[in-house]
Formats: sequence, structure tokens, C-alpha cells
Amino acid sequence: MKVLIIEDETAASENLMVMLHEIDSSIEVLQVLESVEQTVRWLNANEAPDLIFMDIHLSDGSAFSLFDMIEVKTPIVFTTAYDKYALEAFTVNSIDYLLKPIKTAELIRALDKYNRWTKHDVLEYVEKMLSLRSGNSGQTVYKNSLLVPFRDKLLPVNVDDIACFYSTERKMQIYLKNGDVLEYNKSLDSVISMLDPNRFFRANKQYIIAKDSVKDIVIWFDNRLLVRLPVTLPEPLFVSKNKASEFKNWMTV
Repeated sequence: MKVLIIEDETAASENLMVMLHEIDSSIEVLQVLESVEQTVRWLNANEAPDLIFMDIHLSDGSAFSLFDMIEVKTPIVFTTAYDKYALEAFTVNSIDYLLKPIKTAELIRALDKYNRWTKHDVLEYVEKMLSLRSGNSGQTVYKNSLLVPFRDKLLPVNVDDIACFYSTERKMQIYLKNGDVLEYNKSLDSVISMLDPNRFFRANKQYIIAKDSVKDIVIWFDNRLLVRLPVTLPEPLFVSKNKASEFKNWMTV
């Protein structure tokens, strides 16, 4: 098993490594990282580990901000001294939650749970936890802003400033209303789930568009809709014939 440790306390990370090797000497610790920024860079540059151990409080902020910047599909075991974060931890791929100081028996339990679960089990569990979280308030809470990696910084981007999201097989980009374009390492499926459906629409496999950025709509020859925005796009933005009626209804709500 290949694991990644994200922990900003040296003593805590060293203790965790010792415990892991005592439990199973075949466990390989790929890297120990101390911040959200380091983690984003590492995950973007390397093959995903089998399991991640992640402290919630890191040197540059909350570990939960990581999930606003990249899509993490690896199961996670969260570690922290504070149990008030438990529910939020379980909504982001957490298969277990360990309170510090970590006890050997609890670590063995977490590893055993990982070894018994299939990928399908993990994904199903995450979906249930997301449903539970939404159900607590009676309504889904949508993002008002996103944290976007840019060079050596994290840029807060208000969704009010976004004209559209554009995706290809190689990359995802955010087109801002001021003409700027930012790289964003998430899938359209992940992005659309975070946004208010009254404000953003999944036009096709490549575009999510903001309602208040629609400049005009042209009825195309095959009953598709050509949507024009006040920004320059890499290719025309079409809504298919099958989604045209849904799109027009969305525009008038």
C-alpha cells in the first residue's frame, strides 16, 4: 500500500510513520507534505496514492480548502485534535477519522476498513455522507467562491465574476467576465455539483455557463442554440436540440 501523509507537525508525522510500519512493514510512505499548496502541487504532478492520511489544520489553512482546488478521488483518513470537524471530514472521501494522539488500535481499524472496502464501497459511502450533510440543513449549500491555483498562489474567485467553465480531455479553464482565463483542475461534473443550478447551466460536454453572462442566443439551422457570451471562447458554445427547451426554461426562471 502506498500512502501520502499530509501533516504540518513533524513529531506527529514521524509518529504516524513509525506506527504504520509497525502495523504493516510493506506500507510505503510516498511523501510527507505540510500544506495545502504543497499537496495540490504534489497530487497534480504524481500518480495518486492508495490512501491519504491528512491533518485538518495545515500550515497554510484548512485541509478542506484542498477540495475546492482539485478533485481528490483517493480515500482519506483524517487526523486532528478536534472532533467538531468530523461531519465535514466524512463528506470528502474520508473512510475514517482519528483523533490525536492516534491510538494503535484505531489506526489498525482504519487500515482494516480500507483493506476491506472496494472502490465502489468508498464511492457509495461518500455519496451517502454527502446526502447526510445536505439533509442536515434541509437544503444544499452552493459555493459563492472558488480557490484557484495560479503559479505559486491561491486565488479566491467569486462565482459572480465567472462567465463560463470550459473543459477538454486535457484541461479545465475558467473564463472570467473581465476576459481573464484561469486553469482549474476539476471535472465539469464536480464543478456543476458545487454551483447554484439557477445561476449555472451545463450546456454540453465542454461548457458550463453563467446565466448573467449570456449576451444573446442564436437559433441554429439544426435547432441547436448558439449561445454567445461577452468573452472570447476557444470554440462556439452550442446547446443541443435535446437540451434547448430546458435551457430556454432555465433562462426565464
